[in-house]
Amino acid sequence: MPWWVWLLLALFMLAMIVIGIAYALLHGYRALKTLGDIGERVGRPLAALSEVSSGGSDEPEPPLFTQPLEVAASRYEATQAEKMRRSAAKRERHAQRWAAWSRFNQ
Repeated sequence: MPWWVWLLLALFMLAMIVIGIAYALLHGYRALKTLGDIGERVGRPLAALSEVSSGGSDEPEPPLFTQPLEVAASRYEATQAEKMRRSAAKRERHAQRWAAWSRFNQ
């Protein structure tokens, strides 16, 4: 094989290596920029969570098992009532949607 073919192959190889490195650097820079944006978007809510709310007290509430049983019972009742309200609202929305679909299909 003549010497100039080897020269062309070597130059082509060097060009491909340079292009590959440039491609990797460009995409790495874009990835770092995207990760920075994602980190910033995630960081804002996390920073807001770490701030102490001004509406509540600074003292944490004691564990439920150390409080009187009536406190746990009242929380349970409130939770069950809220669950029943949400379930009834869900059933009502479901019935309304089926009624709308049945009117549409007639």
